[in-house]
Amino acid sequence: MKFDDLDNKMRVFETGADLCVLPSLFMVARLDGRSFTRLTKEVCQFEAPFDERFRDLMVSTTESLMTCGFRVLYAYTESDEISLLLDPEEQLFGRKLRKYNSTLAGEASAQFSLKLGQPACFDCRISQLPTVELVVDYFRWRNEDAARNALSAWCYWTLRKDGQDEQQATKQLIGRSVSQKNELLFQYGINFNDLPNWQKRGVGLYWKEYDKCSVNPITKEEVTARRRRISSDLDLPMKNEYGQFVRSLVSQTQKKGA
Repeated sequence: MKFDDLDNKMRVFETGADLCVLPSLFMVARLDGRSFTRLTKEVCQFEAPFDERFRDLMVSTTESLMTCGFRVLYAYTESDEISLLLDPEEQLFGRKLRKYNSTLAGEASAQFSLKLGQPACFDCRISQLPTVELVVDYFRWRNEDAARNALSAWCYWTLRKDGQDEQQATKQLIGRSVSQKNELLFQYGINFNDLPNWQKRGVGLYWKEYDKCSVNPITKEEVTARRRRISSDLDLPMKNEYGQFVRSLVSQTQKKGA
């Protein structure tokens, strides 16, 4: 059998299940760290419940994903997860889902591992969202998930540091409401509202334009060029205000493309 015939015969088994995202749909990629509880608490022993070193690793990895060839409008990271909003006009890989999932997961795993100096792995899944409102709802979901997780994590690790084992601390938190968890922390002198916002709301990353002064090499005249760079926001708003913030980022992009 000639190579071309063999190639055509076998490639069907690779591509037969290919799914492509429909034109103009928003894609949001969500990446999650695999076995990161063991990595952060046993292998690397980061401070619990939050460690600025780990936060900075996640932010740096997110920045790498924004500059590795994908048209990312907005990125968000909380705990061991990263969400990337891709431009609805993104055409890389012919919008094949398996290529986005595998490439983004591989890129995140490689970048994080290099920065940490330890092997680490991410998985990836894509949400296909037809409207701006669903994009806003997605990021509000992750933003509010960050707040819920932060409150539970602070309660759990406060109890652990007070001498309780895993089972005791977990049992104490079962069935507790948000107000009861806040009260538990207050008994230890911790006001949840006073904790750093990045712990409770995550970190947002987006592009900001700026003017860069330079000199024309031919005319020697001073010129101003418009450039853009990534801005990291550790003080995100919440709920409706956060929804308006995400909506404004998408709207800016749509106006530029109009």
